[in-house]
Formats: sequence, structure tokens, C-alpha cells
Amino acid sequence: MFEIFLIILGLVIFETVMSIDNAVVNADVLSTMKSRRAKRFFLTWGILFAVFVVRGVLPSLIVYLSTPNIGLWGAISAIWKNDPSVTVAVMAATPIIMIAGGMFLVLLWAHWLFMEDKKFGLPHEWYVQKYGAVWFSSVAALLLVGVLYKINSSFFEDPMKLALAAAVGFSVFFITQGFKDNAEEIEERIIASGEHSSMSVRLVQGPFS
Repeated sequence: MFEIFLIILGLVIFETVMSIDNAVVNADVLSTMKSRRAKRFFLTWGILFAVFVVRGVLPSLIVYLSTPNIGLWGAISAIWKNDPSVTVAVMAATPIIMIAGGMFLVLLWAHWLFMEDKKFGLPHEWYVQKYGAVWFSSVAALLLVGVLYKINSSFFEDPMKLALAAAVGFSVFFITQGFKDNAEEIEERIIASGEHSSMSVRLVQGPFS
């Protein structure tokens, strides 16, 4: 019972912290939107996507891809059913899921540490910020090589699956990060063009107002 209590408490704290973080990010995004229709679209589809896709469909899809022998319906029904065969299959695939997810999260942390602007007042912070791209690229490359070396030198039953999982986590990060960077560039261009247009309107209206 104490172990169950700790698990529930940890999940509650984790979800609370993540919800606060998501609320701050969403509020920041909404503050840049002028149209009420755009805000309603963002909130409606954002909530549906976060609740049903990220927390429902995506975990089941990950379980299915890591253990295709249980079938797609078996992966989905594992959420509410206590099937011993499904449990054994998922537990056997746990190292694959953890390596892929761990690779993604470590790269996400390294990108935040080296690539994103921040001022903590720490010694030599400016040096890390100045050469952040070099540090991040080096850490990402060494991380992949280190994980693959560890997998190859250890006594795993199927090291190729684990190596593929590490490569998948590595690839998913860079694909999603590429989409994120592209979206930010488009947003900056839209904001810049909007500011330019409003400035032009003020300049044209100025002599006649």
C-alpha cells in the first residue's frame, strides 16, 4: 500500500507541475493571438490533442510498435485490462521503450542547456552560450556513440532492437525539433511582417491624421 501511495503521489506531483508548465506556455502563446477564433481553435484542438492523442493514442502506439505481437487492440486494451500475456510482453519491451524515451529526453535537456537563451548568473555562462551549437552537437554525437557502445558491449538478448530504439529516440528528437524551429521562424516572420505593415500604415496615415 505504501508503494502504491508513493506511485500515486509521484504521478499527482508530476501532472501538477506539467499542467502548470503547460498553462504558462499556452498563456504565452495565446497572448500573441489577436483573433478570438484563433484562440478558440488553439484551446479546443490543443486540449483534445493533449488528452486523447498524447495521453491516449500515443502511449498505445508506442507499446504496439515495441511489442507488435500483442496486436494493436491488445496495446489499446492494455490500458484497462489485466491480461498476463500482455503484461509480460510489455515488460519485455520496457528496455526498448526506456532507451528510446531516455535518448529523447536527454537530448531535449541538452538542447535546453546549450541552445536556449538563459541568464542564471553562473560563471562562464557566456562561454557556453556563445558556443552552444558546438557543445550540443558534441554531446548529441557522443551520447549516441556511448549508448550504442554500451548496448553492444553488454549481454542483452537482442542488442539490435535496443540500438534501433536509441536511433529512433535520436531521430524523433531532431525531427520534432526541426518542426519546432521552423514554426518559430515562421512565427517571427509573421510578427515582423505585421509590425512592418502597422508601421507603414502609421506612416501613411500620419501626414493626413
